[in-house]
Amino acid sequence: MVLTDVDRQILDGCLNRDPDAWRRFVERFTGLFVHVIQHTADARSVRLSPVDVEDVCAQILLTLVRDDFAVLRRFRRKASLATYLTVIARRVAVRELAKRKLQEELGHLDARTVPVHEVASASKTPERIADQDQVEQLLRQLNEREAAIVRAYHLEGKSYREISEELGVPENSIGPTLYRAREKLRTAVSSDTSE
Repeated sequence: MVLTDVDRQILDGCLNRDPDAWRRFVERFTGLFVHVIQHTADARSVRLSPVDVEDVCAQILLTLVRDDFAVLRRFRRKASLATYLTVIARRVAVRELAKRKLQEELGHLDARTVPVHEVASASKTPERIADQDQVEQLLRQLNEREAAIVRAYHLEGKSYREISEELGVPENSIGPTLYRAREKLRTAVSSDTSE
């Protein structure tokens, strides 16, 4: 499917910073973003409240406008705009859900009761993982294989099958490895916060 004239006009208007074009863009594609978020959450067995969906949708829109619409400027116009935006929206949704899942797995949040927008503020307390450097420091306490699996699953949002194929480990060993890694990380976080 090729880029439609309507989408071309909206895209060109956005890139020329036309507020009306941005309004039309948001009206036209918000439904698509919500669908992608819900589908991604369902595929990962994550329940999202309407507020969570709005927060992830806002992250998608922020990604699109960041650096003077850099993501939209990279669109080569060889496919439909909806197809391109679906890929972008899925990547952002996977990233946001992975952040949320990592926080829950480390025992900091209950993803079923804490909205996504509270994850960032919760991570500012001393017993939370505050930034990527801390996550990497914790991952260094795991052996290389465990750290690679934790990164692939929690930070990159990959499935067991994708991890198995990428890392060459048996698919049925991934769950137990993640469990053992979580236990090690919980112990490390507990010892850090008790000091």
